[in-house]
Formats: sequence, C-alpha cells, structure tokens
Amino acid sequence: MLNDAVWVVIPAAGVGARMQADRPKQYLPLAGRSVIEHTLACFTGHPSLAGVVVAITDGDPYWAELTSTSLSEQGVIHTASGGRERADSVLNALDYLVDTLQVTADAWVLVHDAARPCLQRADLERLLAVREQCVDAGALLAVPVRDTMKRAQPHSLQVARTEDRDGLWHALTPQMARLGVLRTALATALEQGATITDEASALEWAGLQPLLVEGDARNIKITRPADLALAEFFLTFRSAMHE
Repeated sequence: MLNDAVWVVIPAAGVGARMQADRPKQYLPLAGRSVIEHTLACFTGHPSLAGVVVAITDGDPYWAELTSTSLSEQGVIHTASGGRERADSVLNALDYLVDTLQVTADAWVLVHDAARPCLQRADLERLLAVREQCVDAGALLAVPVRDTMKRAQPHSLQVARTEDRDGLWHALTPQMARLGVLRTALATALEQGATITDEASALEWAGLQPLLVEGDARNIKITRPADLALAEFFLTFRSAMHE
C-alpha cells in the first residue's frame, strides 16, 4: 500500500529584493501578522497533513523572533537549511524529511511559496483530491492565462510578437508530488545544471507531465509592494466571511 502521509515544504530563504524592504518579504507585516504566519496558517489543523518543514537561511534573525513568540499556534514546525536558489532549499527540506524524520519516499509533499498567504482551503482540498490521478507525475494548482501575452524582443522592451494564450496556464503553489520522485528529479536536474523555476519544471525535466488543477486567482504571490495591499484585502475579506 502506498503511503498517504502528506508533508508541507515551504522554501523561505529568499531575500525578496523587488520589495525594496528592510527585511525578506516573508517577514513583512500583513493584516496583524507576518506574511509567513498567514502562509503557515493555510495548513494549520488540516487532518491530512503530517507536518511542515520550512527551509530558512542559517541564522535567520527574523525567523528566530517568530519562533519565540507567535508560531506556537501553528503546531510543530521543522526547519531545514535554505539554499542559494529555491530548488536548493526545497531539496534540502526533502533531504531533511528523509534523513532526519525518516519519512518514506512514497509519502506526498506539497511545496508552497512562503509569500503566498492567500491560499484558499477549497484549493488545498481540490489538490489533495487528485492524488490517485497523479501518483507518478504529481500535480499543481494553476489558473488559465486570460490576458493577451506579448513576447518582447531580446534585450529590448519592443514587442516581438503576440503569443497564443490557448493552453497557457499561470503556475501557482502548492505543487504536489511523491517525495522520492521529486527528490530525485530535483537532485538530478541541479547536478546537470538544468534551469528549475518550480517543482513542476523539475518533474517535467525528468520526463513527467504533472496534472494541472485549476485554482483560485486570489492565491497571489507577494513580489512587489502593491501586492501587500491586495493580499490584505483578500485576507480581511476572508476573515469577515468567517465571522
């Protein structure tokens, strides 16, 4: 029988330079908490989840502040060393699951961006529900491209052409796969110098075809200052709906 345990991995070693802030974007204040606290709360208390591993920069002072105060309500959170790139951080977290926590290769892993605090519980349920359909290849939340897509000229902001948006999707997170499959795909791709921008691209590089699961467009990634205000609107609206 395959292992149905599901672990969450959150790479949180990025510096978020585009935010032009005094700290990494995952620690910026948002609706009374930090961004990463809202992100972790997306998974708190879910009965299908075995635990969370956050990959952080060694000696991260902002994480230490959170750990000593307001993270206790999120339950047990494990930490692994962050890497130079996102893929390195995720691989370190997967190694931690296997080597330290003795999690088996056939367990499931959900990898979620630290700066996506607006994940809807319905989207999480929708993704978990397709495990039997994507045992080998994995799956990811995504939304269809709705805007007209322009390709720029190389080294220029002039339009080269309009791209056909038919069949194009915006990749979101979480992205889901069997631990062993994803670990092997990431390790091999990094060893061979492949460009890996998310977990699905590592699986694709390994010859797999992850399943697209349509998600909610409110699942935004905070990358620029204006995104904070939008995320706060979404979170405040969701909180009001639950009152």
